[in-house]
Amino acid sequence: MFDIGFSELVVIGIVALLVLGPERLPKVARTTGHLLGRLQRYVSDVKSDINREMQLDELKRLQEEARTSAMAFESSVRSEIAGVESSVNASVASASSAVADLEKSLTSSADAAPVEAHDTAAAQLDRQLAEADAHAGPMPSFATTPPGEPAAAPPGPAAPEPQLGFDFVPPADSKNPKS
Repeated sequence: MFDIGFSELVVIGIVALLVLGPERLPKVARTTGHLLGRLQRYVSDVKSDINREMQLDELKRLQEEARTSAMAFESSVRSEIAGVESSVNASVASASSAVADLEKSLTSSADAAPVEAHDTAAAQLDRQLAEADAHAGPMPSFATTPPGEPAAAPPGPAAPEPQLGFDFVPPADSKNPKS
């Protein structure tokens, strides 16, 4: 603190002994020690208070910086949300107008098209039925057979029965089996 060396302390001690005398010197030294201790504690308290105030100012500055950055971030997020909302609203509006236009075109074409569409569909169906009749030939009449009786086979060549992978040929004559 004061840069006092050992030799200087010895000189101060000898002068104090000569001035105060050997009886009062221990009492004065004790009082001086207490006063110096109080002075050192007071100086350290002042230093710690100054350091605390400096740290408090630093924390306040950091808090203000954090608050301003949070406000800036919040405003940027709000502006982005507003932009997204406006673009979504614009998309919804254009989609709804497109749907309305499509409904209009469908209702206007549906009013004129049913007659034409029905006629063309009926003509196409008639053509397909005619082609199917030409390929199928005459239909057997199964409706004339009374219920419970087996239906008569249609005239013409008999269709071969489907085979399930077996090469079984029934004998032509049951009395004369093939050998």
